Amino acid sequence: MLLILLRALLVPKVQLTLENVALRQQVAVLRRTVHQPRARVRDRLFWVIFRRLWAGWQDALGFVQPATVVRWHRAGWRLIWRWRSRKKPGRPPVPVEVRELIRRLSRENHLWGAPRIRDELRLLGHHVAKSTVEKYMVRRRGPPSPTWRAFLYEHASEILACDFFTIPTATFRSLTGFVVMELGRRRILACKVTTRASGAWAAEVIRQACSPGQLRHVLRDRDAIYGAEFKSVLRSLGLRQLVTAPRAPRMNAFAERVIGTLRRECLDHMILLGESHTQRVLDEFVEYYNEERPHQSLAGERPTHSPRLVGTGPVEARAHLGGLHHSYRRAA
Repeated sequence: MLLILLRALLVPKVQLTLENVALRQQVAVLRRTVHQPRARVRDRLFWVIFRRLWAGWQDALGFVQPATVVRWHRAGWRLIWRWRSRKKPGRPPVPVEVRELIRRLSRENHLWGAPRIRDELRLLGHHVAKSTVEKYMVRRRGPPSPTWRAFLYEHASEILACDFFTIPTATFRSLTGFVVMELGRRRILACKVTTRASGAWAAEVIRQACSPGQLRHVLRDRDAIYGAEFKSVLRSLGLRQLVTAPRAPRMNAFAERVIGTLRRECLDHMILLGESHTQRVLDEFVEYYNEERPHQSLAGERPTHSPRLVGTGPVEARAHLGGLHHSYRRAA
């Protein structure tokens, strides 16, 4: 009691009054609650304001933590700024007149894009962004632009596809293979192997494989092995190069697929002893591929146009590659 009396004599009356108000407010909260004190909105508002008026408010606070009052203060500021920012953010709405004008220009000028329409609107006194023009333009529903696949199918009879591939041998040497195929009938025109691949060697393979005047384009990838001599030979043959885009192996998918067929149906099942042995194996498989093997893309037909004779006798089998594949026909 003596300490309380001395404190009452030394502490200023204003601070005692504020402390008394704080304690009375907390007592009011405790009186109206049974188990746990719950602060109403007016109680929270009282302590948020009281925190700004008195520096010693934390010493007089007992029913909640001071951090709770700080959280009430921040929540109040969020509500105030939410009320002040109740207007919808973003760009002002585009007038109806401008929207209709964008649609009109788009309908009447099928070749105009968004930048052209934007510039035309600027000349008419309407300053809008390119994205706004794109938003309100009329969506044209015409046929899509021709794709690369459509181009290949349209000109397949005039296109050669070629590509390099590697072949490991039983003697731990690596051979380089070069395949040339005709897209029209999926016919392999040449499949050669060498130990020293070069652009000149590849050009000579194409020179021997194709007949002049029948083909117009050579589809290849961006391999650095194709040099100036390769291009010179193609120009002498009247062939134009179709070079694939960077990192786009599907543009030369036909050559990639036939290389996969060579591996899956021939090379992966053979022990290749050297260059000459590999060449004989590939020549036999290419003959089987062109003359006997049916193709799904050709509706089950063979790349060559020679008809298969159909007899009435028993079915006879012809072995290819030592019995790895067989072709069948009826005896006459």
